[in-house]
Formats: sequence, structure tokens, C-alpha cells
Amino acid sequence: MPKRLVYLDNAATTPVRPEVLEAMLPYLGREAFGNPSSAHRFGRTARAGLEEAKRTIAECLGVEPGQVIFTSGGTEADNLAIIGSALAARDRGGPFRVAVSAVEHKAVLAAAHAVRHLGGEEILVGVSASGIVEEEALDEVLARGVALVSVMWVNNEVGTVQPIARLAERCRAAGVCFHSDAVQAFGKVPLSLSDAGCTLLTISGHKIGAAKGVGALIVRDRGAVEAIIHGGGQQYGIRPGTENVPGIVGLGRAVELAAAEQAESAARLGALRDELERRVLAIVPDAVINAWQGERAPHVSNVSIPGTDSEALLMHLDLAGIACSSGSACSTGAIEPSHVLTAMGVPRELGIAALRFSFGKDNTAEDVDAVIGALPKIVEKVRALSAVLHR
Repeated sequence: MPKRLVYLDNAATTPVRPEVLEAMLPYLGREAFGNPSSAHRFGRTARAGLEEAKRTIAECLGVEPGQVIFTSGGTEADNLAIIGSALAARDRGGPFRVAVSAVEHKAVLAAAHAVRHLGGEEILVGVSASGIVEEEALDEVLARGVALVSVMWVNNEVGTVQPIARLAERCRAAGVCFHSDAVQAFGKVPLSLSDAGCTLLTISGHKIGAAKGVGALIVRDRGAVEAIIHGGGQQYGIRPGTENVPGIVGLGRAVELAAAEQAESAARLGALRDELERRVLAIVPDAVINAWQGERAPHVSNVSIPGTDSEALLMHLDLAGIACSSGSACSTGAIEPSHVLTAMGVPRELGIAALRFSFGKDNTAEDVDAVIGALPKIVEKVRALSAVLHR
């Protein structure tokens, strides 16, 4: 009998939903393959699908259709927001400076680094032990003057939910653009820009059952960003280039489904996460649930298991048919904790022993059973090996 495979890495990517694939298929074949910029009937058919997706996404996010700018994914959207806003501010004679939280996704951190390489300045805003942005530190940054502040809505590693409306209001009062990477938030926590004062917001398709390679940046003020890709002028010149119509249509359907299912999904995934954490602590009493002190999104659990390292745990879990992800990274042959856990003040020995379990639409209680069934022997084996290597 084949081994039952368990996928608990939905924060990394999700399978394409059947409803999304069905929506995409006409635009992948000969039925609606046209260039949406073309004036003939083939182009008009493609344009109609694109515009319908735009209206759907706008309605689900509480924005206007003209504020939805499609990109190749979350990374491009984050770069457009960070670099584009810095360039726009510089051209207006404003501060060529951006501020991002210390626990951002690497796409945001790397974009802030790029601003520095272009001659600007990047500022990291510190966080608490639960990963929440320190508002006094943010106020100090705003007093210095910045083009943009970027704080992710839900952290991709530990699930911390930031007080986005409050942070955005502080930035609005200071006359500063506010961007939030909502890649891990949409479909997991209540999210509407009619209730939060974000100038810019990022979403990504493959985190919610759409295809890889498509996302969007919500731009509520077109003067806030300057294009970082140049071409034919599509999408108001903010992000030119022929649009990925099949991907965009799929994104529209995925957003519609995720919005409709958010409350029910959050309750179900939160129950699975809580049950996993309860049972992990029962079999590994010295395990630590990272960021447990603050509000967390329901689909992410980050657990440190003392006396182990996450790479070894991952390898053995994978051999047992369980897919999750690591809270550390291998750099120059040495295991190092993630920048998120480091910024939160998590001790190194716990940072290198962190695992992220992330739940999705297809997960069930049987998946939790499988993890709990495999984990005790794996922890015992990895701890024994670690003790030999470090004695």
C-alpha cells in the first residue's frame, strides 16, 4: 500500500483549484487566446476576461477596478511598490528613503536593499517578541521623513497578524504612503481596503489556489509609484507588458473563492493548527510555539524543537511522507536561524530548530494524526544524532 503523503507547506504554494483551472482553460486554448490590447474580436474576448477578473478582485478587496495592477506575482508587486514609490518620491523632490519591518518577506527586504543601491536609504523597523511592529519606532521613522513604509499583513513564517489599520493611519497622518504585503493574509484573515488605509497592497495567486506567475498590486494613488518596467503603456504605464490573461482570469476566480470561503476556512484551519500544537506539546513538552503571544493567522504554526536542527527534521519528515518547511537557512555550510525569528529575539538554538507547518484547503485531521504519529521517533533520532555530533 503506497505511503500516505501529507502536504503542510501551503504558505509556500498551493495546488491549482479545479474551479480555477476550468476558468483558465478557454484562455489557454484557441477559444480566447487573443492579445487583450488588440482591437479585433479575438483581442476583445481576451480583454473581456481580463476586465471581469479585475472587477471581481476589486469588489473582493473593497477597491476600484482601475486600482488593480496585475504583475507576475508577489515578488514583482513588492518590488514595484517599494522601488516604484521611492523613485516617485525622489522625482518629486521628496525623501529617497523607505522603511520596512525587520520581519518582511525577502522580496520586500531585497527591494529595500535595491533602493539603497540606487543611492537611497533603507530603514528597518523593529518588532516585539511576537513579531508586532513597534509603533514608537515607526513614529521615529515617520518623523525622519520617508517615501514609504511597508509592513506585511500576515507574516509568512510565524503567522503574526499586524495591526494594519492602525499602522496605516499613523502613516496617513504623516503624509507617508503605506504598503502591505498581504500575500499570506488574503483568504486567511478578514481583509478589505475600505477599512484599512493602505496606499499599496500586494496579493499573489499561487497562495490561494491560482497558478504561479500571477499576482497584483493594488495602487490607490497612481502618483505614488513610478514604473520599474518600461514598455507599451499597458495598465496605465504602471506595469506595461502584455497581460497574462489566463493567469489573471484564474486569479480572479481564486480571489472570488477565497473571499467567499474565508470565515469558514479560518475556523477549520485554526482548529487544525491548534490541535497540532496541542499534541506536539504533549509529546515534546519542551517544544516552543513561536509568536504564540500575539494574534496569528489560522493557517501557520511555527514550532521550535530544542536539541534538533530543522534541516535534519525536514529530511526525516520528508522520508515519512510529510512536507513542511524550515525555519532556518543553510548559509556557507552552517545552519542559521531565519531573519524573522532573529528579529523577534528567538535564541539561536531555537531558531535553528524551527519548523513551519502551514495548512490549506485539502488538509484534514488525518494529516495532524500523521505528523503526531511520525514526530516522536524523528525527534528522538535527530536529538541522538545531534548529541553525538556536539559532544
